[in-house]
Amino acid sequence: MSNIMGFEGKNPELGKRVWIDPSARLIGDITLGDDVSIWPGVIIRADVNSVVIGDRTNIQDGSIIHVTNEGANPPHGYPTVIGADVTVGHGAMLHGCIVEEGVLIGMRAVLLDGSKVEKHSILGAGALLAPGKTVKTGEVWVGAPARRIKTLTDKEIEGLFFSAEQYVTLKDRYLKDWAGKL
Repeated sequence: MSNIMGFEGKNPELGKRVWIDPSARLIGDITLGDDVSIWPGVIIRADVNSVVIGDRTNIQDGSIIHVTNEGANPPHGYPTVIGADVTVGHGAMLHGCIVEEGVLIGMRAVLLDGSKVEKHSILGAGALLAPGKTVKTGEVWVGAPARRIKTLTDKEIEGLFFSAEQYVTLKDRYLKDWAGKL
């Protein structure tokens, strides 16, 4: 695919059954787990640090993922690491941050350098997670700047995994429909 390119000898590594929309762009030191889906207009640029995306995670339309270069503060910079079973909503921007497993990042949310969203949490639509801030396990944060508004119930946490599962199913439909067309 011409939308997947290396940079300075580092090439994206793709897991099994991955869907990358032809309009998405992946550059550099990127590792995608199994059953990952990358939707239209997504840009993942890992030119000055790495990006890792875990199994069954979906990065929805128009999202941007980047990193902070080595030599920046801190000296190793900030990679972007996204765990398994994560849903990243349309138009989100993730920059040098960590998102643990079973998380929902809302549409147009922004995560800045050194920020972290722990497992089973939600960062709401349009939220701005400031540099170095952490959303703790099971919390919901909204606003700009983002702030905690509640803790998720067990049933709500189950819903986070349901969202990721739905995108795996949709991704499989795209793979079937596009088989042999790319």
